Amino acid sequence: MRKKLIIINGVMGVGKTTISKCLYKNLENCFWLDGDNVWMMNPFVVDEENKKMVLSNIIYIINNFLDNSNSKYVLFNWVIHTDEIMNKILNKINLIDVDVYKITLMCNKEELIKRINKDVELGIRDEDNIRRSLDKYDMYNEMNTIKIDTSNKSIDDIVKDIKVIIEK
Repeated sequence: MRKKLIIINGVMGVGKTTISKCLYKNLENCFWLDGDNVWMMNPFVVDEENKKMVLSNIIYIINNFLDNSNSKYVLFNWVIHTDEIMNKILNKINLIDVDVYKITLMCNKEELIKRINKDVELGIRDEDNIRRSLDKYDMYNEMNTIKIDTSNKSIDDIVKDIKVIIEK
């Protein structure tokens, strides 16, 4: 049986975790890794040592999920903003008998700002997240991924769109 590795990326605040959580619950025999969970540290420090550790953790966990006989789907979401980072991960994953789906969630900039502001009000993010997300926004358009525009779509509709892609 071929397994399916579904990688969902997108700019911070676009809804990767929300969509992945719903998709995970809609796929039988699905294992889910949210990339943010392997980089929980206080203070949050982005340096070469930590970046190397995070990539190593991600690769290790995804490979273990794929090796598990109970898995049919492995879902991974993270803020991967370049094909180079995507390939660093994929090049170290055992992809024998695995179909890979690289899906970028997009929304218009106005919607993105609205979503992040909602998270700011809830105390989940700070206002600087808007600037950082907008700074990286265009990079996602350049990636070699399937794009899904999530603007003005419900969570259920986005999940259905993804299921159509992975069930072809």
